[in-house]
Amino acid sequence: MLYLEMADRLQTQIAAGLFPVGSRLPGVRKLSIQQEVSIATAVSACRELEQRGVLEARPRSGYFVRQPPAQRDMPRQANTSHRPRAVTGQERVLQLLQAVNDPGIVNLGAAVPDADFLPARQVEQAFHHVLKSQRRRCTGYEFPPGAPELRQQIARRLAGMQCLVNADDVLITNSCQESIAIALKLLTQAGDTVALESPTYYGLLQVIEALGLKALEIPTDPETGISIEALDLALEKWKVAACILVPNFSNPLGVCMSDARKQALMKCLSRHQVPLIEDDIYGDLSFNVRRPSPVKRWDTEGLVYYCSSSSKTLSAGMRVGWLVPGKRHAEATYLQFVNTVSVNSPGQLALAHILQHGHYDREVRRSASEYVRAIARMTDRVTQLFPEDTRVSRPAGGFVLWVELPEDINTTALMAQAMDEGVSFAPGPLFSASGKFGHCLRLNCAVRWDARLERALLTLARLL
Repeated sequence: MLYLEMADRLQTQIAAGLFPVGSRLPGVRKLSIQQEVSIATAVSACRELEQRGVLEARPRSGYFVRQPPAQRDMPRQANTSHRPRAVTGQERVLQLLQAVNDPGIVNLGAAVPDADFLPARQVEQAFHHVLKSQRRRCTGYEFPPGAPELRQQIARRLAGMQCLVNADDVLITNSCQESIAIALKLLTQAGDTVALESPTYYGLLQVIEALGLKALEIPTDPETGISIEALDLALEKWKVAACILVPNFSNPLGVCMSDARKQALMKCLSRHQVPLIEDDIYGDLSFNVRRPSPVKRWDTEGLVYYCSSSSKTLSAGMRVGWLVPGKRHAEATYLQFVNTVSVNSPGQLALAHILQHGHYDREVRRSASEYVRAIARMTDRVTQLFPEDTRVSRPAGGFVLWVELPEDINTTALMAQAMDEGVSFAPGPLFSASGKFGHCLRLNCAVRWDARLERALLTLARLL
């Protein structure tokens, strides 16, 4: 959208110092001439930057550059254990997830967006439409590989990202998590080693633990992503059955790998002939106008098993994901059938309707702009309330924040205290197979900002 492109350009110019803090921007008429856009587009761009917290509007005076919130240093890249190890203790995650449904607990732990951040009206309308127009299909099974119209829409979106995928390559699943589990079952056997980022999403560790696999943690930089050099050395030293990575807005760091590093990653994996299970669940939630490419874009050998879902963009309750398993599509389809017989039919048809008619990209852009503000607010409060030497991530997309606290703080013990006082967060050791990051935590920022949340952050600050 033109106004978003203009907003990004202006934000870049402001960051470069072209418009200093406190200065007034040219009027929207002059901006429209300078940027060669309509006045309406210039107004929309300024309003977008106001929502992002970059500008503030003053009555009868125009738009002024705001003082950016104070920033903490980025978290440090952690050393890893340099050897594969079994994954244990992931049952603690269930306690964290159960807190989501407890009305007495403020959920800063599970990465589940509050309904206010999601396009609930569009989802409701889509379900109403398909239940009315395709009642018979909604009450029956959509056996694997899934509803043809949904697979077609997903293939079109991937083709738009320059991925060589057609509808027959797509398998519909119940979630991104199930897609990853199916890919791992195709590629590994119990006792095999899987390489992954460190820190990594605890859901990946849960699947690895359930399948009896070993995890090889690779150090990951909060600004550039996984160390490809360290991964290359690890693949030289150890027999690795597969890699599982989140190249776009990794959870919990929020880092997006550059196209150049994605291509270097693909070359590394190709050289060692190690398949990649790519989790792209956050890929649509970019804080920039451009949706980043998946690593799948540069896959010419069928090494990338692409996984995603609608859980973070439309509705966690929809329970619809997808997997592109390449040449092993038939095996993957059978595994999905054995797991759950089929994916819920109304969810598949509703998602297909939204992708085709429901202004999906517009709604996702709206959600992403809300996440930008949510991240900024949380960063600002953490900076104000938490200990002075706290370090905070700067995610480029998604809605979670990784916080590195002073090393003498034990966030696992802190979580028990916080839960007793009605606050949940995700302690750092959940994101490591070796129990690292004991002084770190992850905060879900996609929560309603009200007095209750303020009290929750004050409680955490007091416990710290």
